[in-house]
This record gives sequence, C-alpha cells and structure tokens, in this order.
Amino acid sequence: MNFAISGISGRMGTTIYRIIHQRGHSLHAGFESPASPFIGNDAGLLIGLNGVNKHVSEINADKLKGADAVIDFTSPSATMILLESAVSTLTPIVIGSTGFDDAEKKLIFESAKRIPVLFTPNMSVGVNLLFKILEKAAQILPDGYDIEISESHHKFKKDAPSGTALHLLDIVKKNSPHHANAKAACSREGMIGERNPDEIGMQVLRGGDIVGEHTVYFVGMGERIELSHRATSRDNFAMGAVRAAEYIAGKNAGLYSIEDVVGLK
Repeated sequence: MNFAISGISGRMGTTIYRIIHQRGHSLHAGFESPASPFIGNDAGLLIGLNGVNKHVSEINADKLKGADAVIDFTSPSATMILLESAVSTLTPIVIGSTGFDDAEKKLIFESAKRIPVLFTPNMSVGVNLLFKILEKAAQILPDGYDIEISESHHKFKKDAPSGTALHLLDIVKKNSPHHANAKAACSREGMIGERNPDEIGMQVLRGGDIVGEHTVYFVGMGERIELSHRATSRDNFAMGAVRAAEYIAGKNAGLYSIEDVVGLK
C-alpha cells in the first residue's frame, strides 16, 4: 500500500515510516509544518534510506491524492488542515494527535460522514485492552472506592492531561454508577480539607524521555486496585497506527477506532 504521513520528521512520524517500510509498504507523501527544517529534503533520509524521491512538504491536497490512507501525528491545528485535504481527496485518515477541543472533535466526526476516519486516543493494543478492563472494573466495584488517574510522559508533550488519561476518565464516568457526575481534580494545593468523594484526581508528570504511562487507582479502605499500562517504546503505538491505516484503506466512510482493528468490540 501507499501511505502518507503527517508529522513525518517527529518522534512518532519517523517510527511510523520505519514500520511502513518494514511491512513492505511505500511512502506516498510526507508532510511537515512550513517552518520545519526538513521541508524539501528527501523523506527517505529520515530513516536511513537514499533516493526514495519523496520530498517532505507542507500539507498539500495534490500530493495526498491517490494515497491509500494518511496517518497523522501532529497537533490539532495541523490535523484540521490535513482533515480538509483528506476530505477533498476522499483519503482515509488515521488520527493519532491529541488535545482537540469540542469544536475540533465535531469537525472530525462530521468528516467521518464523507471519508473513513480512525480516531482514537491511543494506538496501542495494550492501552485499548486497559480501556476494556477499566469498563468492567468501574461497573463491578461498589461505592466507597476513591478513584485517581495518573499519567506520565516525556518533557516535549504539549497537552495535559493526555488524551488517553481523559479517555480513562470518560470510561469511569460512563461505567461507574457512583461517579457519573464526578469532577476531575487536576490540582490540589494548600488546606483543601478532606478528599471530596465526588471527584476523580487527575495527576500529570512530565520529564525526560518517558514514552507513556497510565494508571487508574481504585483506593478503598484496606485495599487498593491499580490498573496500569507502561510503554517502553513508541513502536507499539506506531505499529497500531500502521495496522489502523491498513484496516481503513478501502473502507466505507465512517468513524472507526483501534478496537475495530484488533477485534476488541
């Protein structure tokens, strides 16, 4: 297959390109921000290949045309530009970016009426299994457990809490009859008094090269349950994104998730 990558020179972009090459696919186009120093360079150099004759460019509908799918790991503003090009060229899109506001999410959902859109907060199969396990835990555990969510990422990540952490919060609220109206507590400081039973703590750590760690704590009197996922390599996320692109290529318009790809639904 021929895939395009938006954010091709980034940490995820180069990993995705390497896996695309390893799986026998070809690079259709590689996109970057206008200010990127890689604009105009042969994209193959990003993963040690010579002469692939695909040059990194700004997002461009003409260059996107004909791709089997495009994989996006950029920023919300860049994703919106790419989404417009994908709709105009009827190109399936895998969105791995996070940090979207409600208006941007609405545009993503509207676009899925025109093209196949795979939109998920995390491309890892392991994380999506965590989502499923959390659904059951939230449904089964009785009232009396305080719930806290923590997430850790590298110091370059721009949004907080992570999209995955916010999705974990959403799963708890949708599945726990005791926390449907709970408020997220993203900051605690000073004499705050006893813990409010109607809150779910959201704690964020940023530092170094942490790939991604997420834990949901169910803390009761006399016991604690911890559901965790720790990534030690970006390869899991990149492989999930490439499998997602393989999956939605040729599909009908609609909204898909990684659960469709790995059969977790």
